[in-house]
Amino acid sequence: MTAGESPLLKGKSILLVEDEYLLVQDMAQDFLAAGASILGPAPTVAEALRLVAAARRVDGAVLDINLRGEMVYPLADVLLARGIPFVFATGYHRESIPARFDRHFRCEKPVVVETVAKALFGG
Repeated sequence: MTAGESPLLKGKSILLVEDEYLLVQDMAQDFLAAGASILGPAPTVAEALRLVAAARRVDGAVLDINLRGEMVYPLADVLLARGIPFVFATGYHRESIPARFDRHFRCEKPVVVETVAKALFGG
């Protein structure tokens, strides 16, 4: 295990949904260094839904709530229905997120990969 690898993320397939290019590139590099594989990144809900439908496996997801004015909640509902854990990476306050997502972790950007790993997979 290298210094950047995370036992919680090693071998996991993580969907990244974010519309800010530089931010998501850094996030993807961090997840890859931690041993995860990346689905995406997806800058829109439609693209993320296509990735989820086509993927053999999605172990977890990091979701930006507002994708250039499009809210990510329809994707979050699909992930919830499929039992795929996810976290919201956002500046939105907890109170602005629909109550049905209350049990899902919300983290500030830029995300800390190990914090997200713990939120998704325990530890």
